[in-house]
Amino acid sequence: MGPKMRVAQIRSQFLEFFREKGHEVVASSPVVPHEDPTLLFANAGMNQFKSVFTGEEQRAYSRACSSQKCIRAGGKHNDLENVGYTARHLTFFEMLGNFSFGDYFKEDACAWAWELVTEKFGIDGDRIWISVYNQDDDARQIWADRVGVPVDRIVGLGDKDNFWSMGDVGPCGPCSELYIDRGEQQACGKECALGVCDCDRWMEIWNLVFMQFEQQADGSRIALPSPSIDTGMGLERITMVLQQKNTVFETDLLAGIIDRIADATGVATSTGPDGTPHRVIADHLRSLSFAIADGAFPSNEERGYVLRRILRRASRYGYKLGMETPFIHQLVGDLVSEMSDAFPELLERQPLIEKLVHAEEEQFLRTLKTGMTRFDDEVVRIGGGGQSQFPSAAAFFLHDSCGFPIDLTEQMAREVNLEVDRDGFDQLMEQQRSRSRAGSRVGVSSQETSAAASRHTGVGDTEFVGYQAIEAEAAISTLITDGDQVLLVLDRTPFYAESGGQVADTGHIEGKGFQLEVLDCQKNNEGTFFHSIRFVEGEAGQLEAGVEVNCQVDPERRQHIVRNHTATHLLHAALREVVGDHVQQKGSLVSPERLRFDVSHYEKVTSDQLLAVEEIVQQWVLRDVEVQIHDDIQIEDAKSRGAMALFGEKYGDRVRLVEVPDFSLELCGGIHCQRTGEIGPVVIVHEGSVSSGVRRIEALTGVEGARRTRADENLLQDLASTLRVPREDLKQRIEGLVTENRSLKGGKGTQPSRNLLTELDAGHGQVIRAGSAELVIATWQDAPQDQLLQVADALKRRGGDRAFILVSAGDEEVRFIVGTSESVPRGTVHAGQIAKMGAGILGGGGGGRPDMAQAGGKEVDRLAEAIDEMSRSLHDSLAGKGS
Repeated sequence: MGPKMRVAQIRSQFLEFFREKGHEVVASSPVVPHEDPTLLFANAGMNQFKSVFTGEEQRAYSRACSSQKCIRAGGKHNDLENVGYTARHLTFFEMLGNFSFGDYFKEDACAWAWELVTEKFGIDGDRIWISVYNQDDDARQIWADRVGVPVDRIVGLGDKDNFWSMGDVGPCGPCSELYIDRGEQQACGKECALGVCDCDRWMEIWNLVFMQFEQQADGSRIALPSPSIDTGMGLERITMVLQQKNTVFETDLLAGIIDRIADATGVATSTGPDGTPHRVIADHLRSLSFAIADGAFPSNEERGYVLRRILRRASRYGYKLGMETPFIHQLVGDLVSEMSDAFPELLERQPLIEKLVHAEEEQFLRTLKTGMTRFDDEVVRIGGGGQSQFPSAAAFFLHDSCGFPIDLTEQMAREVNLEVDRDGFDQLMEQQRSRSRAGSRVGVSSQETSAAASRHTGVGDTEFVGYQAIEAEAAISTLITDGDQVLLVLDRTPFYAESGGQVADTGHIEGKGFQLEVLDCQKNNEGTFFHSIRFVEGEAGQLEAGVEVNCQVDPERRQHIVRNHTATHLLHAALREVVGDHVQQKGSLVSPERLRFDVSHYEKVTSDQLLAVEEIVQQWVLRDVEVQIHDDIQIEDAKSRGAMALFGEKYGDRVRLVEVPDFSLELCGGIHCQRTGEIGPVVIVHEGSVSSGVRRIEALTGVEGARRTRADENLLQDLASTLRVPREDLKQRIEGLVTENRSLKGGKGTQPSRNLLTELDAGHGQVIRAGSAELVIATWQDAPQDQLLQVADALKRRGGDRAFILVSAGDEEVRFIVGTSESVPRGTVHAGQIAKMGAGILGGGGGGRPDMAQAGGKEVDRLAEAIDEMSRSLHDSLAGKGS
């Protein structure tokens, strides 16, 4: 082997080699596959070409190569537990790959692979072993006869190792892998052999997949008319070989970061067990940074929870190195310096990555020490009793109260030769989910209609004409009675069926001798629209197939809905402009009364930012721009124009595009205004937390927006009149009264009695839904503690599942109570732990029972942050999101 190449040279040489072989060099797709809800993260180079391999998409080239960002830390492909303990496993890595879409096949793929590794990379051919599928005689013959590999270094393996499939059905085929024999000194024993063991002697560097069959549902396979090639070579692994290192962590990609970790922690690294924390942190830093750069946020759901697990695993290893304060975010700059030339998005998003990682570290470290103490105490207790199993109750406490992902607890247990009672833990988690699900039927009517719609198939398509009209003639297809639901199916309809956050239309359907009120409209996956109806006149016997009817959508209600829907698009674009382009829609509700918009963002959207967003939206309303609808365009055309898609939504080959020229471009099947001027006044009325990493914004438009503006103006006028000052002096006058009031409270006079519960019932504070429960949050200025306790006692005794945060805010100190109502099942929430977390933010202390706790602190300026964190934790526990 020649002079050692740096990783950038290796990546470049691979891509250039295949460019010279006629391949198109394609940039890596995001590691977060926003348009593919079947994947948590990109985990192979072929992900971005999946639709090409299946024939759903055509591209201008039939050969491609890439260096793809990948994360394997969840789902089917999960290397998380092996990282730091083996020479080669990583959660983040780059996959070098070359691809043929019905062009060349096995012979060229094998010959070029051998040419690259032996001639260009200079690896001794005698060190290379080949595995083939044991039924693939073609591949075995190509390696032996065309390439010249000795037959004793070609090993046949079975389905598990050397047959690849995209899924239960679809393209599949045998594969062939190139291995480096790292020498007998790396052997695991006398029986060590390729295909027999999985030790570090046999380093797989390249996998060549020969897609030549299509798997059928009955288990049979048929030959594909145009066989294809999909290969994958781990960049870190080939770098390890070419740089003659013993592990991937010693290569130039990771060694510098590991040295920086040693500097930051003051603990020297090593190649043995003492270096495991350094290796884990270095790897996890890369996964976190690339995922955040591509739009994923740590949270309690799906890929966000995978990121949270990765961060907390890294943070715990930092704790083992003596780090009890956040430090991982300080390493982001070193990663950016190392990799931003190849991936400039790291540099562009560096501030966001640092901020998010720091916030997550800080949050976990508040409970990490408590959790570690509980874990250590449990280990001592177990050791005294001669047990070998870590109890499920303790694991559940660590998960629910201290934020320890179960795989982290399992890793800690393995380190002291214990095994977690996983079955018992899973039972406790399911009990918690069941408690949260009980009684959580909110908006039952629409849910029941939707459920009924999904149960009835084979009814036939319904033509939707509601884009063009709110009134239409139609014919009855069928009438269905499903429990309490009466569902009418028509051959065509102007009624919009609820989807994409837009609520369903309501209105009336009339025919000869009958009149029906349409209460709801839902559709199933076959495109059948089900109208939930109530008889105003007539009876069911009149609704026979073929009977003609007149359909009339409630026009005023429809207009309110479309105003709010178009405003949602403007709001989305404005948020990305003001807050940052990391903002992505996570959900919405477009109703006649208001719009509700959930977006990915790691902290509170400030008042100044909300004002700027509102002004931008209003400017576009005043411009009265035409809202352009592009029907039936190719999905790839829409993407190439920069259209935003909603993650989790499934789009077909042809889509509908809604555009406000020069400002907003989104894939959307909803109904919109014809011009932005139809929206009218837009007033943002609420911003708050839904869950970790997700903020909720609510706004009013049109008549509702005007009413809110008038109500606010009336309030100001009434206050000015009551206080007998001009409107422009109101703020100064109120501040003076507050100062005077505080001065009186500090004197010897008697403080006037207050009824905080009456104020709460009159609308003071806020109430947030959390599954079937509610979360009550209220803050008073200098409220006496005994009065807070009276409110807490009343809320505990009232019916219904409820959690609450009651705060008394003073100039120099904050005191608060966290609690739950008596009906909240035991184990759902631990008020004491949540209160302790809030007090930690405020620089204070406190705690208490699982159902009631008191705490406080003196960092008054951090009150909003403390309330936000406590409310988020309570919301997640009540809604069952802790799993």
